[in-house]
Amino acid sequence: MQPGRRRKLTAIIGAAAAALSAGAVSLVASQGANAAPGCEVDLNVVSSWGSGFQANVSITSAEAVGDWTVEWDFTSAVSGISAWNVTGQTLSGSHFTAADAGWNARIEAGQTREVFGFTASGAPGDIANAEVNGIACGDGDGEQTTEPEPTEPTPTDPDPTDPAPEGTPVQEHGKLSVCGTKMCDASGNPVQLKGVSSMWLHWQTQPYAQNLSALEWMRDNWNIDVFRVAMGVEPEGAYLDDPARWKSEVETVIDNAATAGVYVIVDFHAHAAHQHQSEAVEFFSDLADRYGHLPNIIWETYNEPEQVSWSGQVKPYHQATVAAIRQHDPDNLIILGTPTWSQDVDVAAADPVAGTNLMYTLHFYSCTHAQWNRDKANTAISRGLPIFVTEWGASAADGGLDGRLCLDEAQRWVDWMEANGISWAAWKLDVGNDSTNLLSAGAPLNGGWNNHLHGHAPFVVENLK
Repeated sequence: MQPGRRRKLTAIIGAAAAALSAGAVSLVASQGANAAPGCEVDLNVVSSWGSGFQANVSITSAEAVGDWTVEWDFTSAVSGISAWNVTGQTLSGSHFTAADAGWNARIEAGQTREVFGFTASGAPGDIANAEVNGIACGDGDGEQTTEPEPTEPTPTDPDPTDPAPEGTPVQEHGKLSVCGTKMCDASGNPVQLKGVSSMWLHWQTQPYAQNLSALEWMRDNWNIDVFRVAMGVEPEGAYLDDPARWKSEVETVIDNAATAGVYVIVDFHAHAAHQHQSEAVEFFSDLADRYGHLPNIIWETYNEPEQVSWSGQVKPYHQATVAAIRQHDPDNLIILGTPTWSQDVDVAAADPVAGTNLMYTLHFYSCTHAQWNRDKANTAISRGLPIFVTEWGASAADGGLDGRLCLDEAQRWVDWMEANGISWAAWKLDVGNDSTNLLSAGAPLNGGWNNHLHGHAPFVVENLK
């Protein structure tokens, strides 16, 4: 299995079961007081790299569960497990145990919920003797029931022939392209996308960005057309430390966006990406190879270069990453970061990257950036540069650590983007005190946030509609 490529098999369980390179085990539970009848535990291996693997775990319950502890035995030699979104994880020999983290405790009747993930050393294989809340996931007499192993794995990557769901942004606009300084839909009509960005994935308080129900709720209630997945690169615990995990999390967002019919910006969220060009080339080449056929993919190769040379450092990096993408994806939009935290679009306009369907990043925070920054952007537009505001806030440039909002200036920015047909994504889908956090404490994972708006969220939501 190619690293990062999602596959799911139904495995045959038993003491003599052979290890699989990737698989899912469905175990049907007996009736009991602590676990609902008809529970299933699915282990979905999403990445394997020879010495280790990454997997996501889902629990299905026929009756509501208020909290859970899950355990099983690995049938292959596994060590060094590192799990997230759980408490009390242990691995004793082959026996693994973990409990919910609180926010992911509830499983509704009939719901299948992906509850946590982990990485481990060793070869991925089957699991046996699974229990939920101490109740064996078997047929009630100690015998485990399984489905036969399919002869070929079924790919879960979105099929290029699958149409976008009816009435969704992707169904309405189709494949996007650059037309002059604007963005056009598949019919050649100018289109302005509006949406929100995730938090740096590895710093989210909860995995809001990876939740399909949340994405569909934002589409239907906030009218978002586009969602930006900001994959942190350089900080501790981010992509450079754990590339398999974070690429897999990005793939989850891509899959969800295809299902929801929403455009998705895949953002290499870095401040010094030109120092990690080989890693960026590998990342974009792999994803473009497997997802470049989709009409809703937009690539953002460099979030915010700092005060570095455009022609000497940033542009050569973009040339390398654009070439890597175009080997596999000849025509989806690519957005290129500009120097000084994506302010210097006028500098990029004087020496643009050669290619088609290329746009350039402009970021603003309205307590810091005002007319002088729009003047730079107007100069870039006058030189023919297409701009996409992939990140903005009605706050200071630090994301609103002081809690201030500058809504009058933010409205001037929004009006300017509207007048110029410039698409945008507001920062950021998470809970916290910063005035750019869109959600307040207690916001559920899967949407329904009308009573959980925080900071500049009411302003953002109003301008999405």
